[in-house]
Amino acid sequence: MKLATQDKSFFPQNMKEKLEAIRLMGFDAFEIDGSRLINEFQDVKKAVQETAVPVVTACGGYRGWIGDFDKEKRKSAVQDIISILCHLERIGAQGIVVPAAWGMFSKRLPPLIPPRSEEQDRAVLLDSLDKLNEAAKETGTYIYLEPLNRYEDHMLNRLEDAVSLIEEGRFSNVKITADFFHMNIEEPKIEDSIRKAKKYIGHVHLADSHRYQPGDGHLDFSSGLKALKEIGYTGYLAFECRVLGVPELEVYRQSVKYIRELLQRI
Repeated sequence: MKLATQDKSFFPQNMKEKLEAIRLMGFDAFEIDGSRLINEFQDVKKAVQETAVPVVTACGGYRGWIGDFDKEKRKSAVQDIISILCHLERIGAQGIVVPAAWGMFSKRLPPLIPPRSEEQDRAVLLDSLDKLNEAAKETGTYIYLEPLNRYEDHMLNRLEDAVSLIEEGRFSNVKITADFFHMNIEEPKIEDSIRKAKKYIGHVHLADSHRYQPGDGHLDFSSGLKALKEIGYTGYLAFECRVLGVPELEVYRQSVKYIRELLQRI
């Protein structure tokens, strides 16, 4: 398993310098914001070529959500994600992380009852994913469908929710992003859920129990990483977290060291 990171405010802004700094910190690759990939594509491509640090995935950077309540926003999300997939293909990247929605509605917060039924939610997601699956097949990339916790999304919360959609739609190029932070909230046992969803896990996000860097909270990464090894997962573990402590650069570096040591021991 290899390590990737999303962008941080303490990274250099210049793309080449950013990728070089990422490598020096102990990361193998970069997970880029989709809008930056599109708007600065030539700079990104050149930086990847000159540093040999790959951009492997994109996360965010598009309008709306694939499960948006608004039809036009859903359409925009699908269009933008397809454009990002096309750009990912041009640099040999793997795919894009996509939740059903983020921050749009929660059944745990007022008004508690969403404006669509569960059946309608499912139909909308299947429709969006069908379009994205076709684009992913054409570009040789993947949609990494990400279940979020119950406070951030009401449609997909557990790995089995994503598996169910993938199986019903028979989507060849839709896999799952298994996020340790969200799994810590939603999965009874992270390691068991990973084993059950083994056929569909294509990407992994790392953050500790409080959404900060791994090793600073109380989440047991060891058992989850062992399960990933057991199922033969050889993909990327992308740090998707805030950074707590000063100096941030050194604290983040220590987190990378922590995860690498765990990987060596499992």
